[in-house]
Amino acid sequence: MSGGDADAELRPPRTDLSPVVEAVETAGAAGFVAVGDGRDDDLRYLARASGPDRTYGVVVTPGSASSSPRAVLLAPAEAAGRVERAFVDAARIDSAGDGSARTESIRTESIRTEPARDDPAAFHDGVVRAVRTGRAGDPVGVRAAAVLDGNGRGDDERGDDGVDDRPVLVPRAIPHDAAVYLERAGYDPASTPVVSDARAVKDPAEVERIRRVQRAAAAGMARAETVLARTEPAEGSSRAGHADADSEARPVLRWKGGPLTTERLRRAVNATLAERGVSDAGHTAVAAGRAAADRDGGSGSTADPGRDAAIRAGETVVVDLSPRGPDGYHGALARTFVVDGDGGWARRAYVAVEAAREAALAEVEPGAPAATVHGEAAAELAAYGFDPNASPGEAGYTHDTGRGIGLSRREPPALPGGETLRPGHVLAVEPGVYDPAIGGVRLGDPLVVREEGYELLAPYPFGTTPAEREEFAANR
Repeated sequence: MSGGDADAELRPPRTDLSPVVEAVETAGAAGFVAVGDGRDDDLRYLARASGPDRTYGVVVTPGSASSSPRAVLLAPAEAAGRVERAFVDAARIDSAGDGSARTESIRTESIRTEPARDDPAAFHDGVVRAVRTGRAGDPVGVRAAAVLDGNGRGDDERGDDGVDDRPVLVPRAIPHDAAVYLERAGYDPASTPVVSDARAVKDPAEVERIRRVQRAAAAGMARAETVLARTEPAEGSSRAGHADADSEARPVLRWKGGPLTTERLRRAVNATLAERGVSDAGHTAVAAGRAAADRDGGSGSTADPGRDAAIRAGETVVVDLSPRGPDGYHGALARTFVVDGDGGWARRAYVAVEAAREAALAEVEPGAPAATVHGEAAAELAAYGFDPNASPGEAGYTHDTGRGIGLSRREPPALPGGETLRPGHVLAVEPGVYDPAIGGVRLGDPLVVREEGYELLAPYPFGTTPAEREEFAANR
């Protein structure tokens, strides 16, 4: 862990709003407005607020010769204290993340002028922050327009019709009603990628959150591998699920006196994740045999949450984890195991995917095109005889090499994609190959791009034959 990441443990995550201010100033805009609830990851990033049942708004306005750039969080009154700590206090330079910089919540629509509160030097990014909780009965879009109005519209910004001619920047996704209210107030919403671009580059505090979640993911994977290592093949089957005739001839794996199914294994993994203080977030996928050839399949997946199948000897078992930590950041870890395998396709596929992973990692460095990382993985799989351009449902490589992870389990940059890699990008690199008649192999790990190369976050061992990893899990 670098010194910066160690320091990040001392304070909560906080958001640098200076790129938003710069985007507003460059566009000559009246401000920036984001509206959403606690499930909106852009809003969670900007406000550091959660609560899916309530709607929040963030308004960022530029500075002038007489005022500093400002950011106002529009929040419900009952959340004032919590959001004040997350949005205002955590952004103060003197904040240690323990409430030592606690300020009194603002509970009206007027912002009081207090020297300490209005001093941009007190905030890590030079953007003065405040929380407004008044007029809670009005739609957030109306309240956001009022903040923009209150920031001052000079005559030089009004058109012949008396309406402000400047645009208002908004994220690519904004609720329709919020956009309508802004338009009614005379503002022209204009989409900007500034938030998604800013989210793609993680600061040390964010990297540390992902690392902590990843340690829990490693413990969950160790639990899955240990369970598989302790199984005993036995003749007979129980709910053979989607296995073909050949696989039905293979013995079902038994664990703790009963057949081991994908659902039993998924629940064992999720129990370990919960013990580590993270949520499975509905993204723990376990797939065996032919079901493992479905990129989005498996017990617990959104594609088929009810799927449950007995796990049999000789089948590939793909375990794919994307847990979420208390601060909302995701991890990512995928491994493939075979109990009592006989080599053949599974072994060849595993060797190919492991080689593709290494080829992809060899390209990861600042300035590298994201498309190149994917291209090297695909080329390596082709060298092993697997179709690198297979479509879903066909045999071969059917998906991208990876994607960014953070508050969303899938976010920029994409591999492939048009971006170039930058220090602070956190990527899940996860090549795989599949054959609908046999199964699938996927290996995935998260990394952070550093000034020189990359760093794997909480590395986990490799191997098709499962081993008991209880000691490994305990040490994470």
